[in-house]
Amino acid sequence: MLLSAYGTGFALGLSLILAIGAQNAFVLRQGLLRQHVLLVVLFCASADMILILAGVAGLSLLIADAVSQYLSVLFGLAALWLAGYGVMRLSSAIRASGAINTDAPAVSTVTAVLTTAAMLTFGNPHVYLDTVVLIGAVSLSFHGLSKWAYGAGAATASFAFFFLLGYGASLLAPIMQRPNAWRVLDTLIALVMFALALGMAEAGGWLGG
Repeated sequence: MLLSAYGTGFALGLSLILAIGAQNAFVLRQGLLRQHVLLVVLFCASADMILILAGVAGLSLLIADAVSQYLSVLFGLAALWLAGYGVMRLSSAIRASGAINTDAPAVSTVTAVLTTAAMLTFGNPHVYLDTVVLIGAVSLSFHGLSKWAYGAGAATASFAFFFLLGYGASLLAPIMQRPNAWRVLDTLIALVMFALALGMAEAGGWLGG
């Protein structure tokens, strides 16, 4: 059960973080320039971990007693959200118009790196929706140690992805700058989202059985 919860958290966390964005482009570019790579990946991954834990612990505590009778509705909304995200990624795969752009100006000083990383991380409203709200909502289907295993899985996905992106930049950049590569990736993400949406719908009793 713990391994299954960890795997679910890892799959969801990785699927959410793989979307094309300014933060990923920044990490990739710093990796290509080999400037403060460890600092950048630790900051981004740690920020994700804090927000994920806030979602898993905070959201669960917030609604556990107050709206426990509405958990079925909450699971249904989470399923719709996940399915909607899956549709967005599938649509992106069909269009295949996106690719990470690493042509932004270089950031060299430690202060500039931390400031830029913080702005790209905490200045993006989607990061709160993805980590605190969405990952937090899915955590409601787990209990006890399984809930924390799920959160650990999501946090591990962030650390694994950012370290791979930062230190594997020279190898990953040519691939990640190809729209066709993102078509395959977005399709896989969409499938993961649809599978998770199905699981949330089942947990909420929306599919019967």
